[in-house]
Amino acid sequence: MSQEPGPADDRDPQDVDDTTHAVPEPDPANTPEQEIAIEQGFVDRVYDRVDVLRGEAEGNRDSGYAHLAATVPGAQYERDVFVYRAARRIADLDSQHEGLVFGRLDFDNGSVRHVGRLGVRDDVYRTLLVDWRAPAAAPFYRATAVDRQEVARRRVIRSFDRSVEEISDDLLNEDAAERLPVIGDGALMAALGRKRTGRMRDIVATIQAEQDAAIRAPGRGATIITGGPGTGKTVVALHRAAYLLYQDRSRYEAAGILVVGPSAVFMKYIGRVLPSLGEETAALFSLGELYAGVEATRQDRPEVAAVKGGTIMLPILRRLVRQTPPSAPAELRIVYRGDVFKLDTAELGAVRARVFEKEPRPNLAKTEAGRALLIALWRKIKPVVPEAEPAKFSRDVGSRGEFLTFLDHWWPDLDPAEVLGWGGDERRLGSAAEGHLKRHMVESVAASLQESDFSIPDVALLDELRILLGVKPQSRGRDRIRTWDGIQEVSTTQDRYYDRPERQARDAFYEDYAHVIVDEAQDLSPMQWRMLGRRGRAAGWTVVGDEAQSSWPRPRESADARRSAVPRGRVHEFHLTKNYRNSKEVFEYAAAWAKPRLRDIDLPEAVRETEVPVREKKVDADALLPELAGAVAEALEAVEGTVGIIAPYSRHGELAGLVHDDRVTLVGPLESKGLEWDAVIAVDLEAVAEAHGPGVAYVVLTRATQRLTRIDPA
Repeated sequence: MSQEPGPADDRDPQDVDDTTHAVPEPDPANTPEQEIAIEQGFVDRVYDRVDVLRGEAEGNRDSGYAHLAATVPGAQYERDVFVYRAARRIADLDSQHEGLVFGRLDFDNGSVRHVGRLGVRDDVYRTLLVDWRAPAAAPFYRATAVDRQEVARRRVIRSFDRSVEEISDDLLNEDAAERLPVIGDGALMAALGRKRTGRMRDIVATIQAEQDAAIRAPGRGATIITGGPGTGKTVVALHRAAYLLYQDRSRYEAAGILVVGPSAVFMKYIGRVLPSLGEETAALFSLGELYAGVEATRQDRPEVAAVKGGTIMLPILRRLVRQTPPSAPAELRIVYRGDVFKLDTAELGAVRARVFEKEPRPNLAKTEAGRALLIALWRKIKPVVPEAEPAKFSRDVGSRGEFLTFLDHWWPDLDPAEVLGWGGDERRLGSAAEGHLKRHMVESVAASLQESDFSIPDVALLDELRILLGVKPQSRGRDRIRTWDGIQEVSTTQDRYYDRPERQARDAFYEDYAHVIVDEAQDLSPMQWRMLGRRGRAAGWTVVGDEAQSSWPRPRESADARRSAVPRGRVHEFHLTKNYRNSKEVFEYAAAWAKPRLRDIDLPEAVRETEVPVREKKVDADALLPELAGAVAEALEAVEGTVGIIAPYSRHGELAGLVHDDRVTLVGPLESKGLEWDAVIAVDLEAVAEAHGPGVAYVVLTRATQRLTRIDPA
């Protein structure tokens, strides 16, 4: 059982030079149907080979299971590695089955290279298909008419199941037109015009050169990706995760890649991109899910969120954890040698203060608290009982049941959620916030903390309290990222690939990621940056955002927090300049609205036109609902895909009845970040700008791919 679980196909095509192969001679007179038939023949050949590989992998897996009775540790380990590799191979072949072959490169010298979702070799180890992440595939994304990289023609192949449905060519060398047929009008425009489905798709077949450069940036240090709306920042970041896993799987799969987005709606939207690329191991969390056991979706009012997210909360939280728990007893009574000795409320308060001078984390200070109580009692007892001995006194009183019971109630183990809940008491919060918050803000924050569920900004506060209270982080230390070889606990891999993904999910407190990807980074508060910083102390970082779309009111404070969170090292910066989402009509309208309201705005170039102008309507209050209903019906008739209604949160109750079709979604302005619909109806835009700032209103105006309707109350 010592052989590898499969032929040499597991090696990457980047390791050798045989990345081109023989295909039928091109004929410039071929029709599209004839060219599709040629590509279908090659696609059939690849799938036939994949079927063979899958059968071999299943046989290897079954062979490994036949050795379940192995008792020698070395044999058990070898068996587990064998099963692990076979299971992983099967999972790779299954997850990337759809659209396996999507690209072809014809070179000046007549050679041909096909590009796909994974590398495949034939039975004599010649490359059939190059993995899109391999260096050999880079010309498919980077070759241009100016820098052709010896590419004469680039072809995108679109398939459904195993059938080639469409091909589209870009001719990069005009001199090759005499020998190469050119089919279609360009793959990118065709992809951009397709309907939206409510889930983000991968763009592996249409990655553009500037996007490819960002995807392939080194994993160490910090990669900063900026660009205006629609430039593909999010999908580039996700493809980057797949690329890093391909480049150094032992490091990034063992220690993990964390992908963080702004909301649960957003994470659902992007959730299938990485699995469609064959990667299931990255951990995806929204900002409301980065505290274990909490899934926050509630948005605070902007002024409350600005307080909760600011560093002003740090001294407030430190004071809060030092407060006496609400259920703590107010007096300690001890009988010693016939006399009653007491510590009253003021004296207990002084003892508590002395404990915090030695250990500021209450959950780690219980022993110190018991010692301090005994010292305070001894100082009362010694004058009355001069013959008492301190050591004997400590052993006697410190071991009594009533003393230990008092200590447990007076100094209990504290949970972050419990302590944050204390802030719902205006008196307690006011005491902790004295000198930091005005009275009306104390009232507003306390009212938010009285809610039955946590808000998204609360999650960062809970995580800060976790550290302040002394909950030890679950970390394996910095060196483990560098020393893991990816084989540990391989006997669990079968579970990881064939059971629910939750089986492999890391706890939200995990703090040893090898790489952290942060999307919509311009919106993160300082407290959220602190929370993320704990999870990537030794990580590489990819930070994605556009300052013009920010909802955070104090960008300098957030920038300082980001610099503290992201470890210092080499910085790789990439700027995306093309808007692939919005039609020119939609984006020019959004840009005209935003220019006078936002400074230093980055305006990418929209690459397509629809000849559908933006529609604006002002209606009386009693006509708003009928007008919106008509706009929704009109949008559903006009587009094949999805329709989004983006409205202020205060209007969601009255607008909920408009969502009567599964193609229609109603969201708030903050949840719309990163999402897109074929048609968007923006409701009461000025109210959005007033509540959340012009950056968020700009976001609302740039979510539509085809049609934008704006309806405002008169």
